[in-house]
Amino acid sequence: MFRSVSARNVRTAVRSFSGAQALQRRCASTKTLRETLQEVVPAKQEALKKLRAEHGSAVVGDIKVENIIGGMRGLKSMLWEASVLDPNEGIRFHGLSIPDCQGKLPAAPGGKEILPESMLWLLLTGQIPTEAQVRQLSAELAEQGELPAHIEKLVDSLPTTLHPMTQLAIGVASMNHDSKFQAAYEKGMKKSEYWSVMLEDCMSLIAKLPALAARIYRNVYKPELPAPKVDKNLDLIGNYAAMLGYGDNKDMTEYLRLYIAIHGDHEGGNASAHTAHLVGSTLSDPFISYSAALCALAGPLHGLANQEVLRWQMTMQKELGNEITHDNIKDYLWRTLKSGQVVPGYGHGVLRSPDPRFTALLQFCETRPDLMASPAVQLVKQTFEVAPAVLKEHGKTKNPYPNVDAASGCVLYHYGLTQFKYYTVIFGVSRALGALTQLVWARAFGLPIERPKSVSIAELQKLIK
Repeated sequence: MFRSVSARNVRTAVRSFSGAQALQRRCASTKTLRETLQEVVPAKQEALKKLRAEHGSAVVGDIKVENIIGGMRGLKSMLWEASVLDPNEGIRFHGLSIPDCQGKLPAAPGGKEILPESMLWLLLTGQIPTEAQVRQLSAELAEQGELPAHIEKLVDSLPTTLHPMTQLAIGVASMNHDSKFQAAYEKGMKKSEYWSVMLEDCMSLIAKLPALAARIYRNVYKPELPAPKVDKNLDLIGNYAAMLGYGDNKDMTEYLRLYIAIHGDHEGGNASAHTAHLVGSTLSDPFISYSAALCALAGPLHGLANQEVLRWQMTMQKELGNEITHDNIKDYLWRTLKSGQVVPGYGHGVLRSPDPRFTALLQFCETRPDLMASPAVQLVKQTFEVAPAVLKEHGKTKNPYPNVDAASGCVLYHYGLTQFKYYTVIFGVSRALGALTQLVWARAFGLPIERPKSVSIAELQKLIK
């Protein structure tokens, strides 16, 4: 026989169940990044193992001659868990668009823009962190944020005429002196432990990048200011802005948070991310791997493009004077194209629509009257209104729309950070979020050394025949 259950007993059971659910949510919200990863990693490892076992021979694309001689453009040949770049929709981080991230990821207390720590958590775990988890992560990074004395001495000894990106790469590579991964590997450790030790190094590097980048800035451009110090009460970019000398400028700090969060990852095929992945596949520690990535980022076809864009924009502004109209911009664009040059900040290797990062930065400007009154920002906006039609008519650009470089430099310039050569260093602080998280996953997945097959022209001709 069934025993009858009173309404009171039912209410008690429901309260107990609801209480258990609430306790489970509270427990989940207080897990550290490492604790979260210890749950996520085995599930992802099993998913990859199953994929290899059940679909290892499935064909996902064809290799064409144009792929081989065209820089492997568009060739699907790399595992990258953090983000996927769709030609029309733009970048998605674990399925979330930039507007999704702006609506769901925690911001700084009193701020509105995404904290890079929130993006770091998402990229590593595929999960949206709670505010408590992000605050805890900020505190952990601040605790590790100071540079070792030997790194400070090394950076201070570099000539101020040396490009800031070269200085950044040297500083990052030198941190390999204290690599826990390298030390543990030399002593001998299980492959199953690689990702955990790699995580320690990656977090240490991300934590120290603002202090390193700020020290380079002060040495080269503001030698009269005292050496920057990490404030243990600030978030990653709150510290970075303060060490650059912009701690009192809330809008500049918010802009840097947004800039660094949305630049953090752009799938794995771009030159800097791919370089980190390639060097990391040799089991180099993250300091060596990311130093190599920074050298790739320093090229004018990659990260250095943002300074080239602003230089071109300022030359146009100087030539056109104060009376800038759509017709004047159109004429200037045609003169640029007819001289054999490209229009900086327009076009993209993958995208075939406006870059969502450009849109996010422009929207940031549109919420601030001082930025909308800036001649540099106005020129960016007006050029966006004219350039796509000109480039479509020109017909030689696959993507006539702006990429993120079209807007990223003008706000920095407006707020007084006018040193063009330093802009790519900020990009380098950002790109670590994606490149380093994927080094953790490459070791968790046990990915092999990257070794594509090369062919000669004669071999290609033979294969074609």
